Amino acid sequence: MRDNVSTPERHWLITALLAVAPVIAASVLGNIATMPQITGWYAGLVKPSFNPPNWIFGPVWTALFAMMAYSFYRVLRTPVFTQGRATAVALFLFQIALNAAWSWAFFAAQSPLLGFVVIVPLWLSIAATIVVFWRIDTLSGALLLPYLAWVSFAAILNFSIWRLNG
Repeated sequence: MRDNVSTPERHWLITALLAVAPVIAASVLGNIATMPQITGWYAGLVKPSFNPPNWIFGPVWTALFAMMAYSFYRVLRTPVFTQGRATAVALFLFQIALNAAWSWAFFAAQSPLLGFVVIVPLWLSIAATIVVFWRIDTLSGALLLPYLAWVSFAAILNFSIWRLNG
């Protein structure tokens, strides 16, 4: 008995799941580290005047994670032997792991300094991912630019919180 899903459709679905899985994992792991600290430890920190309200983070990260997943999906859909594809996949997985690690460093460890130590290589790995994605698929690289901009802002915010509370 044959199933109703053709091979190209199955391939599309598998690729989509492979693209979404690390992004969802980073989001869930980040939330596990972050959410318990928001009303307690984080609320008690001195923050700079440009600190956004807490409600903005959820919608921004949701949009950024959706763009990351779609960008990664587009790269995964390129032929396996595409020049730079393996590097692009490795860089994406590295930066998404650092993304989750930042929440654990900053929030779970309650350490703005450790958060800053993690956010610097995160920023560099996002920039490198953009470069290699761009070479493979321009839209995939472009979709990560808002992510780099947000992490740039987050790095300044993280540094400021560390300095104000150090």
